[in-house]
Amino acid sequence: MLAVVKIAGQQFKVQAGQSLYVPHLQGKTGDKVEFNEILFVDNNGKISAGADVKATVKAEIVNDLVKGDTVIAFKMKRRKGFRKKHGHRTHYTQIKIESIA
Repeated sequence: MLAVVKIAGQQFKVQAGQSLYVPHLQGKTGDKVEFNEILFVDNNGKISAGADVKATVKAEIVNDLVKGDTVIAFKMKRRKGFRKKHGHRTHYTQIKIESIA
């Protein structure tokens, strides 16, 4: 069974038993989360999409805070002595899909 789920404004293609990183979610390690915004479901060749989808995806939080790679935004204007360096690390949550029902 395959589903396309909208999590925090991004779309993810998920299957039962799959582990993936999503934008940071509230909760602690071991908490159960449920996603109701399902865009597409393929159940052994039976496809439903849009308003016809009547499914939910249940998942468990494996790791509540994972930091992504450092992204640096460096600005400089030549011959002016102007330099700015900004950086950040995006926070993610690792979840494991338990079931699509």
